[in-house]
Amino acid sequence: MFENLQKSSRKNHLKDTIIKVNNTTIGGEYLTIIAGPCSVESEEQIVDIAKSVKKSGATILRGGAYKPRTSPYDFQGLNEDGLKLLSIAKKKTNLPIISEIVSVDHLEFFDDIDILQVGARNMQNFELLRELGKVKKTILLKRGFANTIEEFLSSVEYLMSSGNDDIILCERGIRTFEHATRNTLDLSAVAMLKEISHLPVIVDPSHATGIASLVKPMSLAGVASGADGIMVEVHNDPQNALSDGKQSITPYEFDDIVRTSLKIRACL
Repeated sequence: MFENLQKSSRKNHLKDTIIKVNNTTIGGEYLTIIAGPCSVESEEQIVDIAKSVKKSGATILRGGAYKPRTSPYDFQGLNEDGLKLLSIAKKKTNLPIISEIVSVDHLEFFDDIDILQVGARNMQNFELLRELGKVKKTILLKRGFANTIEEFLSSVEYLMSSGNDDIILCERGIRTFEHATRNTLDLSAVAMLKEISHLPVIVDPSHATGIASLVKPMSLAGVASGADGIMVEVHNDPQNALSDGKQSITPYEFDDIVRTSLKIRACL
């Protein structure tokens, strides 16, 4: 198992990879805190949330502009306009930003985006991965909800073999027989990925659980399992969010998660 891994394998790169994105460091002794709404909805919304999460300790702002949804009738994001609103929030907070890209045809709109996110649905979109591997931007790759760890890292190889070494791995839960949560957060994968690969690993408890009340315990468990960071969805009005309101936490709840996560990290 894992014999075909080359560039992502710790066998060929013993030291942990540390990635610099503007004024933010990902990996090593640092705990990366990525936070923001599932979808960018308006300038007031994204700027307000950005200022709030930065005050609490977030180091990167997330926000969806292109939203691949299960149903074609659900909110699909503001697209290019959403990216422009993220740029405004970036200027007002100086936070690096991450947003999901779903097509190489959209690359021209992502000039001001610091980290390109490849979502779970596109983890094995090999043509997309090959093209993004040529881009000089950090890539966050999410594990597909029905993919093994070996398949996950094989997708990383597509990115790295095309020339991009700045890759962040994201465990966001896998589909199992359990229906009480949206997915099953595989924390054993965090420990395994850290053992096999030199790349930084973060956990997304929002998409893993789909339930706001579970985001805190799973965030803390993720940090305790050795993750290099967490990515959580924060909304200033979750009940009226245009997407994934049920798994979005409030700025107040986020503040508590950050403080407790840093305490747990200090014990490791």
